[in-house]
Amino acid sequence: MPAETVQISTRDGHALVARVYAPAGVVQRAVLIGAAMGVPQRFYEAFATWLSHQGVGVMTFDWRGTGESAPRRLRGFKASITDWASKDLPAVVDAFCARWPDAPKTYLGHSLGGQLFGWLDQPERFERVLTVASGNGYWRLNAPQVRMQAPLLWWVLAPVGIGLAGYFPGKKLGAVGDLPAAAMWQWRKWCLHPDYLGSEGAAVRARYASVQVPITAVVLEDDELVSPAGIRKLYQLYAKAPVHFEHLHPHQMGMKRIGHFGLFKASSAERLWPVALDWLQGEPGKG
Repeated sequence: MPAETVQISTRDGHALVARVYAPAGVVQRAVLIGAAMGVPQRFYEAFATWLSHQGVGVMTFDWRGTGESAPRRLRGFKASITDWASKDLPAVVDAFCARWPDAPKTYLGHSLGGQLFGWLDQPERFERVLTVASGNGYWRLNAPQVRMQAPLLWWVLAPVGIGLAGYFPGKKLGAVGDLPAAAMWQWRKWCLHPDYLGSEGAAVRARYASVQVPITAVVLEDDELVSPAGIRKLYQLYAKAPVHFEHLHPHQMGMKRIGHFGLFKASSAERLWPVALDWLQGEPGKG
């Protein structure tokens, strides 16, 4: 069945666009996909459609100010990562849980989408979490090539781009994607701090420390953005959650490359998607 497009209203009155991929039969599991920074939900469409054919109900969405949840003009639009984590994500989770109240639920976060899970007030609404390429984005923990380019992004492209455009014009600059100014400034602050999102303070760190939901964290050995060390460092915030790391090397999977985005591409359907389905269902080590 084709995806159903729905609107989700946040408590502060913003309308988010989401898509629902419903199986034809009984929903064996429900999966909510949190997108990476600057990545529109349509990027996950092929993977979400495939999951629905395996009996999994899937919901995707765009953070406010991005993708289909962006206004016509982004200049001056006010949206921070804190808004995404504390307003958008709870509203989407409410809609997701209402859609499939009785199905076991997994949160699937890609990069930033995985980083924000610990911010939730009620993380226990999910049976488990699968994160892909989600790590501490402190620039010194970036993969080597990105680490070399980080000073240009954070001290030149971001300040100048926002100053001229009124938002971060990532598409024109060939970096990340178009983002609201406040979200980009906040991300810049995180990426220049060793504690990354932990730099938001004690209250945020306490949220992460209280999470007890089992987490499977996928480390992509050829990730061009985040190093394995950076990924592992993020999970130091989770003092109580059991965290299991799964390492994917392209050669071990019979592939030339996976990279930061590769798991969700259609080219990975045969070799990686069945493995990801096992992880979503809580079967680490399979595949």
